[in-house]
Amino acid sequence: MCEALGPELLPQNIEGTRAKLKRLVTLDILTEVDACGFIRKQ
Repeated sequence: MCEALGPELLPQNIEGTRAKLKRLVTLDILTEVDACGFIRKQ
């Protein structure tokens, strides 16, 4: 996901992206399918 969005692949960028994705899960926009996989709800 970080590669697609453009930020450099550094640990802080990866964790920041993961936090944003988890927020989208709490907003019921995404579903977390495993430890590092997310899909859009239909």
